Amino acid sequence: MDDQLALRIKLFRESGQVRPEVAAFVGDELTALAEAGSTVTEDTAGMLTSHLMMALTRLLDGEPIAAFSTDDQVAGELADHPDAVAKAREISARAERSLGAGLPDSEINFLALHLAVLAQHSPA
Repeated sequence: MDDQLALRIKLFRESGQVRPEVAAFVGDELTALAEAGSTVTEDTAGMLTSHLMMALTRLLDGEPIAAFSTDDQVAGELADHPDAVAKAREISARAERSLGAGLPDSEINFLALHLAVLAQHSPA
């Protein structure tokens, strides 16, 4: 993870927009992605980082996360990216174990889109 991405997480945490445990969880997940060979930088993973931190925070705060009207379209776009979907489901399962907040399917799909984009920016 590059310095700019670490700064993004720090600013979210210090501003109170996300809980410290969410920031730590997301940081750990980004580190794991980098260790697995993904190019994890502000440019490649900034939106993934913000989206995941905010989604987990909303869940922990008890805010409802409604299905999106684009869920079917997103699912269709993910048909060619089964690895991204599998990774998103794994992250959701770890979030459930670690934070008590598993992501609903619509959030998993959006996370998978971010992961598919990250894979395109990473070495094969």
